[in-house]
Amino acid sequence: MTGTRHVNVTPPVRTTPATAATTLVASLAALAVDRVFCVAGESYLPVLDALYGHPVIDVVTCRHEGSAGFAALGDAKLTGRIGVCMASRGPGATNAAIAVHSAAEDATPLLLLIGGVASAVAGREVFQDLDYGRMFCGVAKATLTLTDPTATGELVARAVRIAEGGTPGPVVLTLPEDVIGQPDPLGRPAAGTTPATVELAGAGLASVRDLLDAARRPVLLAGARLDNPAGRRLLAEVAERHTIPVLTSNKHQHLLPNRHPAYAGHLHNATQPAQLSAVDDADLVLAVGTRLDRVTTRNHRFPAGDQPHQPLVHVYPDAERIGRYHRPAVGVPIEPAGFLRQLCAWPAADPGGERVGWRDRLHGIEAAKAVWQPVAARDGIPFGVVAVALDELTAGELTVVVDSGTFTSWLYRYLRFGAHGRLVGISSSPMGFAVGAAVGAALRADGLPTVAVVGDGGLLMNCGELATAVQRQARIVFVVSNNGSYGTIRLHQERHYPGRTIATCLTNPDFARLAESFGLLGLRADTAAEVRPRLAEALAHDGPSLVEITTSLEHITAYHRLTADSR
Repeated sequence: MTGTRHVNVTPPVRTTPATAATTLVASLAALAVDRVFCVAGESYLPVLDALYGHPVIDVVTCRHEGSAGFAALGDAKLTGRIGVCMASRGPGATNAAIAVHSAAEDATPLLLLIGGVASAVAGREVFQDLDYGRMFCGVAKATLTLTDPTATGELVARAVRIAEGGTPGPVVLTLPEDVIGQPDPLGRPAAGTTPATVELAGAGLASVRDLLDAARRPVLLAGARLDNPAGRRLLAEVAERHTIPVLTSNKHQHLLPNRHPAYAGHLHNATQPAQLSAVDDADLVLAVGTRLDRVTTRNHRFPAGDQPHQPLVHVYPDAERIGRYHRPAVGVPIEPAGFLRQLCAWPAADPGGERVGWRDRLHGIEAAKAVWQPVAARDGIPFGVVAVALDELTAGELTVVVDSGTFTSWLYRYLRFGAHGRLVGISSSPMGFAVGAAVGAALRADGLPTVAVVGDGGLLMNCGELATAVQRQARIVFVVSNNGSYGTIRLHQERHYPGRTIATCLTNPDFARLAESFGLLGLRADTAAEVRPRLAEALAHDGPSLVEITTSLEHITAYHRLTADSR
């Protein structure tokens, strides 16, 4: 674990009786929460005091509630458990709303704890009051309010269970300032729970087995619910046992090592039509652990929407997701790891002997597009140079936190993740995500380097968290793609309104010097030849660093160019 824990070794002995706040903190610890992210606020001072000197829960002080929420999401993605963010009433809650939306769209469990105004004056236009039920309606899975100190443990357990259950997502729990400080005569924290395991059996099991045994060109589409050590191990075992090529869902490129012979690619916004056409030749799609969201399915084209032309087996623990947009031949509402465990026990079949050739065909398409062909640019460094350098320097054994930006296409194409590498991204693609999320990820790094890749626009949205990285001495390499533009919007402008650029040109600071002013190691690469040595120096640095890359706007993505006229 990176960074200094902000706890006290010998806190003063507490002589006051248990309060709702102490029960809340004890409940979080009982539910295996060991880290929270926050911007301190007077509306939840009793909770902060209950966290003082806590032997288990680490408190990470952030500079903005939105990026504190992003840090909690980065933490959740690395642990597979709920991320926790604390914010004060009113403005603090509205700042954190971006993380709530992101958690909802990405199906990531998040608990947002909001210090609320006193119960007696709520709704009476008091300072910084808000109706959080109305505000988060339609975004959060649930909005709860603590009204009885003795119900604290029960309410925290319910919030975590809702956030992590079914299709995961955000839960908002408001803590009125008069209630959270009240005595809790019960002082009963939440009890940890173990989810029930449901195994596929009977007719459903037989139907899946018949479909797999008959398939000559099956493909397995793996999603977020396999993003854990057991899921990744089982995925490789199934692919090898049954000779099945594996696709990964949006921003889960790392689920199978990218040089594995069964790896068939990553479905995302820039997946190319020729590759989609090839995988569409499948005669069976096993969608395991994915919601089959719109980006992954490329607007519900693969698998085809309501009427797929190949049998679809959809395995996801939330029955309400199955059949929502894609009609399955068999829907399996269980944990995907359990499903893969059963497939590992089935005898392998290869009707017609076509599977090896089918697997090799799809892997060959993916491997061929990952071969770097140097590109000459007149206006900066094509970002593929950065992706290739990261691949060579780390062999794909790193945690990459990606922000929103056209540079992601270069990473998806040329950075090959290894057995332990991780890609951390968020489906809603909010700018600035990577800056806060990298802090959360780096504190869970387990020895792997953490690299946050962010654009010039995204960095300045949340650059305050550079100070958090320094405060925690988190080993993060912030790679800043500086092309002087909101590149994604610029690309859309040129497609739809060629030659009419507006509101996308940026005037930027010297990012390397800005980083140095925060206390990071600040580096800059202005030529392709400088990229690898600058990245190597940053990766070797014992602390946070930033590498500014003067990036080509002409070579805006790995697949598209802006002409000289359009620039």
